[in-house]
Amino acid sequence: MPGIEADPGSPISGDPWKDVRERAAGLLYDPLAARGWKGTREEVLRAVEPGPEGHADLAMAMFRIAKPLGLRPDELALEVAKAIPAVPEFTQVQAEGGFVNFQIEPRLFAERTLASVLTRKERFGQGNPRPERVCVEHTSANPTGPLHIGRSRNTVIGDTLVRVLKMAGWSVTSQFYVDDVGRQAAMLVWIWTTPVEAWPPEVREAAKLPPDGKRPPDVKADHWYGRAYPPTAAYVKEHPEAARSLAELSENMESGKLPKEEYRRIPQEILGAILASLRRMNASFDEFVWESDFLFDGSVERVAEKVRTSPRYHRTEDGAEAVEASDMGLPKESPWVYFARSDGTFLYPARDVAYHLQKFSRFDRVIDILGEDHKLHARGIAALLDAAGEMRRPEVLTYGFINLPEGRMTTRGGRVVNLDDVLDEAHERAVAEVKKRREDLSTEEVERIAESVGSGAVRFHVLRVQPEKPIVFRWEEALSFEGKSAPFVQYAHARAASLLRKAAGSDTGPRLEPSPPARADIPQPPHPKEIALVRALSQFPSLIEKVAEGRSVHLLALYGHEVAERLNEFYQELRVLNSEPEVRAFRLALVSATRQVLANTLGVIGVDALERM
Repeated sequence: MPGIEADPGSPISGDPWKDVRERAAGLLYDPLAARGWKGTREEVLRAVEPGPEGHADLAMAMFRIAKPLGLRPDELALEVAKAIPAVPEFTQVQAEGGFVNFQIEPRLFAERTLASVLTRKERFGQGNPRPERVCVEHTSANPTGPLHIGRSRNTVIGDTLVRVLKMAGWSVTSQFYVDDVGRQAAMLVWIWTTPVEAWPPEVREAAKLPPDGKRPPDVKADHWYGRAYPPTAAYVKEHPEAARSLAELSENMESGKLPKEEYRRIPQEILGAILASLRRMNASFDEFVWESDFLFDGSVERVAEKVRTSPRYHRTEDGAEAVEASDMGLPKESPWVYFARSDGTFLYPARDVAYHLQKFSRFDRVIDILGEDHKLHARGIAALLDAAGEMRRPEVLTYGFINLPEGRMTTRGGRVVNLDDVLDEAHERAVAEVKKRREDLSTEEVERIAESVGSGAVRFHVLRVQPEKPIVFRWEEALSFEGKSAPFVQYAHARAASLLRKAAGSDTGPRLEPSPPARADIPQPPHPKEIALVRALSQFPSLIEKVAEGRSVHLLALYGHEVAERLNEFYQELRVLNSEPEVRAFRLALVSATRQVLANTLGVIGVDALERM
C-alpha cells in the first residue's frame, strides 16, 4: 500500500491524515503477512484508528488477528512492533498490551498538513470527481402551510448531505417532490376556492381571518393558507357531507377533470413561501418534481400495468388494488400495500413508484430522506417496485422526530413550532448578543450578522444530533450561543480572521495570507496545543469521505466544534502576534489554516463563515 513519500519535496497531499494512516498500515501489513495472516491491506487500514490523545497518535489492536494465529494479542503486538523499521513519519512505534502504537513525527506532519490546507484553500477536503450521478430527495413537505421546526430536520440533513457529497466528488442533484394532489392538497383547494363568507363559521373563526377575508401584506402565503388547514381537517372529519364534497374534488384533481393550472396556484404560492424560509437557512434545491405530472403523462398507469402482472398483485372484492408485502416487514395484520382505489383512481404509493422509476432512469444512486414515521411507507414502495419488476431500491436515510417538551408536534392538531417563528426569535436574540459585543457596528451590520448567527444557530442545533435520535426542542438549547453551537464555531472563525487582518496591518483591511511554513520554521518540538490543532485540521478530508459514505452528517457539526475548541485552547496557551520571531510565522500559518478549515466546515454544513462578529 503506498504511503507518504519520505522526500519533503513530494507532491502535496489532499488528505494528510489518510496518508499517515496508510503509511502505518503499510508498515503493519508486512510483518502480519509474514506471520501467516491472510487479511488484506485494506483491512489493516480500516483497523488503524486514532490513538488516545497524549498517549498515541495511531493504534492498531491485535486481538482479532492474534487468536487465529495461536498467539496472545500482546505477543503479536510486540513481534509486529519490533519488525517495523524506522521511517521519517513516526518517531516511535511500540507495543502496549494488545496494541501497536505509533507516534507521528510532529514537524513533518505539521509541514505537510499546513501545506495541504494553505495550498488547496477552499478545495481542502474536496475529493476527486466520481462518474456516478446521485439524486438526493429531501424536505418534500406537503404545501399545506408553513414548515414547522420538526420538518426542518429533513431539510438540514438533506441539504448538508448534498453539500458533503458534492465536496466528496459526486455529481449531485437535489429534488423537492411537491404533493399537489391527494386529500391534503385537495382540502386547501376545497376551502380556499369557497368564498370566505360561505365558510363554516367554526372554520372561519378558528382560522382567524380579518373581517374582509383578505391576506394582509405582512403575512406570508404559507401562514395565510395554512391557518385554515387544521380547522378544515377537523370540520371535514365531523361532517360527512363536507367529506363527500372533498372526495369528489380530490377525484377530479387526480383524474384530470380539474385542470392542474386551477389547483396548483395555492400550492405554488405556499411552496414559494416555504422556500423563502429555507433560504434563510441556506438551503436550496436543484429541481422541483410535481406529483400530478406522473398522473397525466401516463407514468402511473404504466406502473399499474406492470404491477398487475406480478404474483404479488391482489384485487379486493370492491375493486381496490394492492400488492402483498408480508415479506417486506409490514405488520402481519396489514400486509397489503394499496395503490388504487375501487373507483380506479390511484393512491399516493403508485405515484411515488412512478417518481422513483423516473429517478432510477436518470441517476446511479437515489437517496431519500424520510422521517421515522415513513419507514413502513418505504417498505411498501419497495414491495411495489418489486411487483413492477424493478430491482433497484432507494437508499433511505431516516431521522427521529423533533418533539416539544409536551409531546410530538402535529400539523393537523395545530401543535407545532413554526420554523419562521424560530428563525425570527433566533434573529432577535442574535441582535442582542451582537450589540452586547460590538458597539461599533452599524445597524445594518448588526442585522446582517444577526441573521447569519441566528439561522446558523438553528441549523447547527438540528444537525448536531445523530439523525436516528430524537430531539426535544427547547428554546434555550436551540438558540444557545455557547458550547456546541454554530455561534461558537462562527466566532472562532471571525476571531482567526481578525487576527490575520491585524497581522497584515489593519483590522479593517484584507487578511494576511501566510505561505506554508518550511519544516525548519516549525518549533522543535511543537507545543502540545499546536500539535493538537494540526492533528484536528488534518482529519477534515477523511471526515468528508467518511460522512459521504456513511451519511452521518452530525459528525461535521461535532468536528467544527472540536476545531474551534482546539483553536481557543491554542490562544489561551500561546501568543501569536506578539510571539517570538522564530515561531511567529508558523503560528500565523497555523491560524490561517485553522480559519480555512473552519470556513470549509461551516460551508459544508450550510452556516455562514463570518469575518466579523
